[in-house]
Amino acid sequence: MTSTSKTFNGIPLSVLDLAPINEGGSPTETFQNSVELAQHTEKLGYNRYWLAEHHNMPGVGSSATSVLIGHIAGKTERMRIGSGGVMLPNHAPLVIAEQFGTLDALYPGRIDLGLGRAPGSDQATAYALRRTLQSTGEDFPQQVEELRSYFDPQPNARVRAFPGEGQDIPIWLLGSSGFSAQLAAQLGLPFSFASHFAPAYVMQAMQLYHQNFKPSKHLQAPYAMLGVSIIAAETDEKALYLATSLQQQFLSLGIGRPTQFKPPLKDPKSFWTPSEQASAAAMLESPATIVGSKETVKRDLEAFLNQTKANEFILSSPVFFQEDRLRSFEIIAELMD
Repeated sequence: MTSTSKTFNGIPLSVLDLAPINEGGSPTETFQNSVELAQHTEKLGYNRYWLAEHHNMPGVGSSATSVLIGHIAGKTERMRIGSGGVMLPNHAPLVIAEQFGTLDALYPGRIDLGLGRAPGSDQATAYALRRTLQSTGEDFPQQVEELRSYFDPQPNARVRAFPGEGQDIPIWLLGSSGFSAQLAAQLGLPFSFASHFAPAYVMQAMQLYHQNFKPSKHLQAPYAMLGVSIIAAETDEKALYLATSLQQQFLSLGIGRPTQFKPPLKDPKSFWTPSEQASAAAMLESPATIVGSKETVKRDLEAFLNQTKANEFILSSPVFFQEDRLRSFEIIAELMD
């Protein structure tokens, strides 16, 4: 499942980019930062670079995910580029087959297709995306099968995907619960779990995936990649300061009022109520959210690996200042072989 990348304790590390739109910034600046980060992490030895589909969120710029994947792939050379993920209920499977067939034709052997079943948005936005379609997460298995069928040669089919048909594009299932873990196991596909969103369910999902896995022509043994949020800096104190941007995003999402990605706070107590301070502190207690110096990151990431036995980690580093974001991935890379 890997290309020529470095490893951390024997497993590859990859990058998850939400293409954050900073407060006072613009999408143009965001995409320039994403290109710089992709090129930077490719040189550092990271394995793949994924972009996530979200909608109606002023702080996330990766809504047109396949367009951005093509842009990043064109600016890099080795690293696998993909979706982490495309929210399949928002799209006609034929369109996704054609889009990723096109991407694979442009960048052969470098494109990953990660699929999620959540809408990646609120109910009103989901309706706006689908218009008259009645698709919900409940028919996700049927949508996955329809999508996969477009990549298989089928000369007698009435509807075929060009590009797409006959192309071998790795399909991953993504999830934050046990549903996609079981489906990935049944289909013999690689699985990626959003540990940083749902840390309480990671062990259950891993157990379901490994216990129910059925080998397929795509994958002979289970392969699980776990999402981890890491903010690394020279000291624990600076990392905790930078992490206040993530905490602000977490608090705004919690009240249903997403904002642009905000700069870090020097004095959070002057901005947050006691209950908000408690919520912000609690999110950093997750084993899949690691904030600190290189030594802290090494200790906590090793502990999470020992606990989960993951095959790969995909890391987000939600940091407001681009130089600190690049440095965060540098510090993590210093831990790789």
